[in-house]
Formats: sequence, C-alpha cells, structure tokens
Amino acid sequence: MTVLAADRPGLVRALSETIAAHGGSWQESRMARLAGQFAGILRVECPAGETEALLKALAGLESQGIAVQARQEEAASPSERETVGVDIVGNDRPGIIRELSAAIASAGGNVEDLSTSLESAPMAGHPIFHAKGLVSLPADRDPAVLIAAIEKLGPDLSVTIEG
Repeated sequence: MTVLAADRPGLVRALSETIAAHGGSWQESRMARLAGQFAGILRVECPAGETEALLKALAGLESQGIAVQARQEEAASPSERETVGVDIVGNDRPGIIRELSAAIASAGGNVEDLSTSLESAPMAGHPIFHAKGLVSLPADRDPAVLIAAIEKLGPDLSVTIEG
C-alpha cells in the first residue's frame, strides 16, 4: 500500500492501529517526509478473512486526511537475482533520473531502493547529483555491466558498487 498525507504527529499511529485492529502484521515499510508531506509504502499481511474489512478501514482514513491506496496480492516467489549497492555522483542535469533508470534497465537491473539528492559541490558550489540505493541484477550478471552502462552516460559520473 501507499500512504500520502500532510505530515503531522500521529499519522503512523493511526495507520498502525487500523492495521492491528484487523489482525494485520506490518511486514516492511519505507517512509519519508518531503516538503511537508508524508509518503510511505508498506507491506502488510493479514488473515484472509480480514482482508476486505482492512481495505475498507484503510480507505476510511481519508476522513482524517490520510490517503491510502492498497491492493491485495499473493506473496511473490523469490527470483534468482543478486542485490548490489550503488553510489552515483555527478553533475546535475535535466533528465538524469530518466537516463540513469534507462541505463540500469539496459544492464538487466531493477531498482529496489533509491534515494537522490542535490548537494553543493566542494570548492565550486554548483549542484551535484547524488544517488544511493540498491539494484538487483540477474544472478549470472557481472556488476561491471551495470557500472559500464551508467558510466556511458557521461564522463562526469562516478559509480561505486558495494556488495
């Protein structure tokens, strides 16, 4: 499910109480505050007999200013993939996320987690793009293929692979 709301104290509490009231178990999540807004993505498990009631209760949080989009899914089967950490730094430019995501996909990668920011370049002060995250690759794929695909985007990009 995804959760969006104007940030304020008690949002996670309201969400977790709703989930617990229907026998749900909060499995994993990523939550952030960005420009005064709360955004979260989470995975919840609940008893099959409670699913519809939980979905209805989550939709009811709209009256508290909490927009929840949820859908029922079966657990995904694990695939033969390896996850590597990526740290990418370079000059900022329009379209850099589009270029980066295309390069990752061309190497067979899938973005699992990604945080991006603009930072001030030391000694120069112009904005530097910084991305850090996790990318999964087919188990038989050499991470060097990923590095090469990203570095093709320009000589100003520095890529470090961890793991």
